This record gives sequence, structure tokens and C-alpha cells, in this order.
Amino acid sequence: MNDFKDKVVYQIYPKSFMDSNGDGFGDLKGVTAKLDYLADLGVDYLWLTPFFPSPQRDNGYDVADYRAVDPRYGTMEDLEELIREADRRGIGLMLDMVFNHTSTEHEWFKKALAGDKKYQDYYIFKDGTPDRCPTNWVSKFGGPAWEYVPRLGKWYLHLYDVMQADVNWENPAVREEMADILRFWKAKGIKGFRFDVINVISKPEFYEDDYEGDGRRFYTDGRNVHKYLKELVAAGGIDGMITVGEMSSTTLENCIGYTAEGNHELTMCFNFHHLKVDYKDGQKWELKEPDYLAMKKLFQTWQEGMQAHGGWNALFWCNHDQPRAVSRFGSDTTYWKESAEMLAVAIHFMRGTPYIYQGEELGMTNPHFTKIEQYRDVESLNYYRILREQDKTEAETLDIIAQRSRDDSRTPMQWDASENAGFTTGTPWIGIADNYKAINAAAQMDAPDSIRSFYKTLVALRKKMPVISAGKIEFLYPDNADLLAYRRYDGETELLVLCNLREREIAKPLPVGWTDAEKLLGNYPDTADTLRPYECVVLKK
Repeated sequence: MNDFKDKVVYQIYPKSFMDSNGDGFGDLKGVTAKLDYLADLGVDYLWLTPFFPSPQRDNGYDVADYRAVDPRYGTMEDLEELIREADRRGIGLMLDMVFNHTSTEHEWFKKALAGDKKYQDYYIFKDGTPDRCPTNWVSKFGGPAWEYVPRLGKWYLHLYDVMQADVNWENPAVREEMADILRFWKAKGIKGFRFDVINVISKPEFYEDDYEGDGRRFYTDGRNVHKYLKELVAAGGIDGMITVGEMSSTTLENCIGYTAEGNHELTMCFNFHHLKVDYKDGQKWELKEPDYLAMKKLFQTWQEGMQAHGGWNALFWCNHDQPRAVSRFGSDTTYWKESAEMLAVAIHFMRGTPYIYQGEELGMTNPHFTKIEQYRDVESLNYYRILREQDKTEAETLDIIAQRSRDDSRTPMQWDASENAGFTTGTPWIGIADNYKAINAAAQMDAPDSIRSFYKTLVALRKKMPVISAGKIEFLYPDNADLLAYRRYDGETELLVLCNLREREIAKPLPVGWTDAEKLLGNYPDTADTLRPYECVVLKK
């Protein structure tokens, strides 16, 4: 199972990647058209966010049919062509499986509503009266986590949107259905899977009110989750394939359990703790400067903890739910290139599997929208209303949303300087960042000092140097809030990684024995005795 350690995954949000038919929405043929671009970057796997039939209440994470392609993305033939063409270039496809809940439009749920007892047991229904929820749990999208169905006299659980009904993993028939879905896609040639919020699938034996929180302590990393994952992996025939679990509010101990090799659960985990260091009082919609010391401690705890117990990390800054890292933790103006490259080095030399989110390799920035009408994301629109109700001014509210919205990462991929950044010949479903004429793939493809070329080097180095993919890690200068520093080593090679997290010059401390080490990589052309704004240096001996 170790052969994934030198691999790099590229995440595609198909809706915004490339539109092949001019309807303003990206599609599967668009991805196929750009495979040479991806092969040139050197990535090994493409993780595609869901393109299954869906009412799109939650951008496709509300699945109505797990074995089909939503017509807005194309046909099953288009997908089969994409699998074949990717395969020809040595690239595997990873599908995004949403197994905690289905859309209420799914055939199973419709049958449950029609009174079919078999399918009611596919979900979590509780008998009751309309005046009292089974528990006081809160949905992660706001409001109660239960919905009443008058004609059944029952409530169903939805930890997310009201149209995303949680499935009942206690039911062996449900577990067999999920395994069968994996077998179906594996037979089509799919090479890996990403599992959405997979650590909340195991619910408690008894449902009770939560007087300390919102209910999540009763189902996060639940009592049977490791058992269910082992069973899913074995029955689905995916042991040894690349798999990653998205873990909501998880712990290090559980992620070691999910990913330690002998456990036969997943190959790696996403956790999000390091992306909350700029949440004031833990609140996403309250701004503060990033706490770099807290971020460093989280990296160290997770990296060294996973290493000590044989677990494996997924390494990432960006995805379809997060603002662009260069706008968030770097500079998208004066030091745009330097900070984009420093952030890349910071995680690509760590122990784990790096993920590149579409456009990250170009240094794509937040779009800095100025009007609420420019947003499409349901969460952002909800919070616009909530923040205004909290007496925040229009300007304050728009500033918060411009920094926090999931739409920051969902604007179309910037391919070239032509109209609509080369994404579509039609009207794009969401606006494009104004800087696309300067920041685009065409401008960077053949430029040896571009951010994209820098990413290409990082991907190649991971394949070439076993110390990056398989070596040990040790963090240095833990109390220096300005500097992220760590050492990678195996029996033969040693690397020292230094990243200046700040937009100002800082001291460049070198451990004993490193003064004459060879410079392997850096984001400034020359060397200096200090670390310049957002400078990163990788030394080798």
C-alpha cells in the first residue's frame, strides 16, 4: 500500500474547470480536453468532486443516483472516455463518494416516503409528534437536524441540509449497497476514492439531547466507524487502492486508526484544524489575523503523531470549500509569486500526500467580489443575511464574505487571457477574477520562473527523492512564530526546509552543520543571510 507515498493528487471542481459546450458550466469533456496540461504537471491522480445526478442543493454533495452521470456534466460515455484517456497518460481518477447521506430525491428515500418499510430502514427515522424533535441536535447548515414527515408521523435525521437525509449504517443492507457502488466504479476503471465526511456515518445506539454542544460529540468518529470502514474497504474490493477520508472535527488518534497500514481502512485523511487558525473564537465568519504559532503546532502535532504510529496525512491548503491560500496566508499583491511558492514548499516537503487544487499551481487568488449578487454559494448567501441581522454594516459584511466564501475557490479556472479566461464561450455560471489576464495557465506554461513551473519541480522532486516521500520529519524552532522550519531525513539524505511566513525580512537561523549545505530549491534567485518576505529555502546535505 506504500506506493501512494510519492504520488500527487490534483483536485478538480468540474463545474469550474473547463466548459466544452458553451453552456457556462464545466463538464467531463472539458476535463478530458485538459489532460495533457495535467500530465505535463506530473500529477498522478485526479480527484473529481461529485458529478452524479443531483438537485444541486449542496453542489452535488446531495446525490440522487450513485451510478450515473448528471446530464449537465455529460454522459457515461464521456466519463468512460475520460477514464481511458487519463489512463493512457498514467493518471488515475478518484471519485468523491458521499456515503453519509443521500439526496431526498434518491430512489431509496422516495420509496421510504411512500411507506416502504425496507427503505425506511435505509434512513434514520424516529416516531414522534410534530411538536417535539427527537433530539436538540443542530444541523451543520443551521437549524434543527431533524425534519418531520406528517404523513408518516416520523422524523428523519439530516446532519446537513434538509434535503440530505442521513443513511442508516447500522443496517447491513445499506453497507452492502455502498460496497456495491464501489465495485461498480472499480469495474469502470476508477483508481481511487475520496469519502465525504466519512467519520460521521456511525450514529449512537441511543439518541439523546446534547446540553454541551450541537450533538456532534455523539456521532463524530462514532462507535462503529472503524468497523464499518474495514468492512466497506474489504467488501468494496478497494483495499490497496488510494483512498482519502474527509474527517469532520476529528482527532489525531482516530486518524491514526483510519490510516495505519495494518488496519485496512483508508490510505490517508484530511483534517481541517490548520485552516481554522484565522477564525476568531473558532467562528468561521469572524475575522482575525492567522495565528501562525498555532498553525505550526498543529502541523507538528499531526506530522510527528502520524509518523510515530504509522498514520498518513493528506497535505493541502486549498479545496472547493476553502478560500485561496495565497490570498489568505500569503500576499495576492506585492509578494504574490513569492508567497504562493512558499506556501507550496511548506506542505510539499512534509510527510504525506500533497493535493493541488485547480488553479493553485497558477497562484489563483480570491476574486474579491464586491456585491452580494456575485455570489452563488448557499452558505455565503445565508451568512450575508445573518451578519446583517447582527448589525454588521454592508461594507463589513461584504468584507467578511469576500474573505471566507466557498465561492472564492469556485470561480472558473483561468486558462488564458481571452474572454472568460478561456473557460467558456458562453456566460460562466459565476464571475471570473479580474486578474485573469495576468494570472492564467497560458502565461505560465513555458515560463521557467512561473509558479506553475515551481509546482512542476515540487512534483518531480517528490518522485525523485525518497527522503521526501518516505523519510522522517522533525520540526525545528517551535516557538518562532515567523518561521516554519523542519528537517527531513533517511539514512542517506537530509533536507532542511525554511519558510518565512511573513511579509517582512526575518532572521535565518541555521542548525549546526548546515552553513555550507547545498541549496536544492528556493523562491528567490540568489541567497541572503536573512529570509526575505515569504522566502523559502530547501537545503540538502
